Amino acid sequence: MASGEGEAGSSKKEIVSTIRKGERIPRRSPPQFEEASSFSNAISRDGILGTAMDDKNQYGPIAMMIFLLIVASITGFMIKIFDLIIN
Repeated sequence: MASGEGEAGSSKKEIVSTIRKGERIPRRSPPQFEEASSFSNAISRDGILGTAMDDKNQYGPIAMMIFLLIVASITGFMIKIFDLIIN
């Protein structure tokens, strides 16, 4: 079993982590980040999922809030439709 784990680990990307003095959890290197001039530019360049999920630019938190608002609206609409169908 130990040899199988070594083979699987060798095919993965090597993750560079550093432990600073006084810390127990190693830090990973930050993801690639590119500035965008506006929110619409960020969405058109990186897409809503790239901006919200991958934090490819500084508008990641704003895109995540908008994405969650859309998902919550769709969920609420579906619950209302199911309620009307059942009753």
